[in-house]
Amino acid sequence: MSGLTMRAVVITHAGGPEVLVVRDAARPIPGPDEILVRICASALNRADLLQRQGKYPAPAGWPADIPGLEFAGEVAECGSRARMWRTGQRVLGLVGGGAHAEFLVIHERAVAEVPEKLSWSEAAAVPEAFITAHDAMIAQAELRSGERVLIPAVGSGVGLAAAQLAQAIGAVAYGTSRTPDKIERARDYGIAEGAVVRDPIAELPRHTREWTDGSGFNVVLDLVGGPYAIAAVDALALKGRLILVGTVGGGRAELALGSVMSKRLTIRGTVMRARPLEERIIAVQKFATEVLPLFERGALRAVVDSEFPLDEIRAAHERLQSNATFGKVVVRMS
Repeated sequence: MSGLTMRAVVITHAGGPEVLVVRDAARPIPGPDEILVRICASALNRADLLQRQGKYPAPAGWPADIPGLEFAGEVAECGSRARMWRTGQRVLGLVGGGAHAEFLVIHERAVAEVPEKLSWSEAAAVPEAFITAHDAMIAQAELRSGERVLIPAVGSGVGLAAAQLAQAIGAVAYGTSRTPDKIERARDYGIAEGAVVRDPIAELPRHTREWTDGSGFNVVLDLVGGPYAIAAVDALALKGRLILVGTVGGGRAELALGSVMSKRLTIRGTVMRARPLEERIIAVQKFATEVLPLFERGALRAVVDSEFPLDEIRAAHERLQSNATFGKVVVRMS
């Protein structure tokens, strides 16, 4: 397949959605341990918006001008040493960039098989949300059955995935959002209680007292950052765990270190996009073993907010940028 082209979204320069164009680009060639995937659907993430704005460049080794962090598609070709997959198998995965195109290459161990129950759009809505939530909340924060977890921005893709995963393992999830409709809809995805919170420092303490009888949360999965990180220290129980995943609400926070020390809290930050290949493979393989079977059993659901064809990528960016989404904005390649 060398020398062939593909259609891809290209960031022409930093700016708004208008800087995105769909044009021909060189089709990638799989290395010895890689597979070539014909992408059927992808999904948007905040990182794509930031990359388009020139604020979040792709990690080394990934396309600098073709965005897209997750995909679902068919194996089109296998490298000379790749033996795990056969042509035509349905796979999904996470990449550092390049998923808003018709083809990409990825290490054969860094993908998982798409559950039979999932459509292409549903499969594309799974990788970033569920791998991130599973890795952060369960693998790193070690949420366990019977514990309480607080999920700010619960109507986001990762938030809804985390709520479902918490319920699936027997934990109790609580969620917040800036809009009441997202709280009501999130109840169908596993949260025990939820509330509209616009000022977490002022408003969250009351909800924490009501929901936990004053004992606090075992885990806070902070998808927002800024003031939520400050409020989380107060909301956590003794030996609670704060896992920092997002900074859409701000990249800085002044924490009450006395509370951190007296409660013996654990605070950990995490990213997925810039991880080395082997760490990415470990996260994907754990997800494949522990999470994908739950889709087959109907215990988990992919949440699709909206779908756009590749040629309407600008409209897709506008939809995500509106902050009105509930679940994932999906991009279909055909």
